[in-house]
Amino acid sequence: MTNSSSITQFLLLAFTDTRELQLLHFWLFLGIYLAALLGNGLIITTIACDQHLHTPMYFFLQNLSLLDLGSISTIVPKFMANSLWNTRAISYPGCAAQLFLCFFFISAEYFLLTVMAYDRYVAICKPLHYGTLLGSRACVHMAAAAWGTGFLNAVLHTANTFSLPLCQGSVLDQFFCEIPQILKLSCSYSYLREIWLLAVSACPFFGCFVFIVVSYVQIFRAVLRIPSEQGRHKAFSMCLPHLAVVSLFLSTAMFAYLKPPSISSPSQDLVVSFLYSVVPPAVNPLIYSMRNQELKDALRKMMTGSISEAINSLFSFAQCS
Repeated sequence: MTNSSSITQFLLLAFTDTRELQLLHFWLFLGIYLAALLGNGLIITTIACDQHLHTPMYFFLQNLSLLDLGSISTIVPKFMANSLWNTRAISYPGCAAQLFLCFFFISAEYFLLTVMAYDRYVAICKPLHYGTLLGSRACVHMAAAAWGTGFLNAVLHTANTFSLPLCQGSVLDQFFCEIPQILKLSCSYSYLREIWLLAVSACPFFGCFVFIVVSYVQIFRAVLRIPSEQGRHKAFSMCLPHLAVVSLFLSTAMFAYLKPPSISSPSQDLVVSFLYSVVPPAVNPLIYSMRNQELKDALRKMMTGSISEAINSLFSFAQCS
């Protein structure tokens, strides 16, 4: 039995105790992390540099990529360091910071996905009012609301979670600091306060879920009424990437937090947490770029221009030499 005031560090759950597999996990996560950095970085840079992409849809996509970069950078580097140095420790302040940032980025991403659903709804169902309802000021306000709500959520839950007395040791059954795992360490019945807070804060999350579902019901009804096949194809191309990202995010996160305790196990918790915290930030750029011809053309144009500029610079350098 330990008191939370005496805890200076937590021990995270390792995927394996075999040194060779730890190094393999390091290289696997390094590859995923670099892919996420490259994909999201290219989307952010392409949208920033191409004037044709300065629209509400791409503005929100740029914000989503920033949140994905923050989310995966909060979790993966620490896991890679632990795998490389064969340790499981994370300091008490480090754990609190990781929990705060993780909850902040994931909450803000969920609210931003709701805003993006509204953007698609207005674009498909109310195209004549698109410029009025989604002007530059309105877009900034909605994005700021998503970031701000995520921040307030993270502050509230982090402060409440780490104010609980911890009497069940300092070993977490997870590869990063997560609220459900810390609650398992709290003293008897003291965790009920955080569970009540989670239940209350679930209301706006559920409201966002209902809004997304209703929005897409209206969107698909409108798309099916489009007479031309080309028009329907363009509308689906605008909506399907967002719907795929929402489905991946919600299905893994809901299973992680709402699954019955009877089917829970450390290995299953590891897999599910990996699916909702690491996979989406790495896969989202691929999902959005696969069916988005405008983004692919802008990316190709930017890459071609960069390569041409590099070749010209090398050629000029060779001439000077």
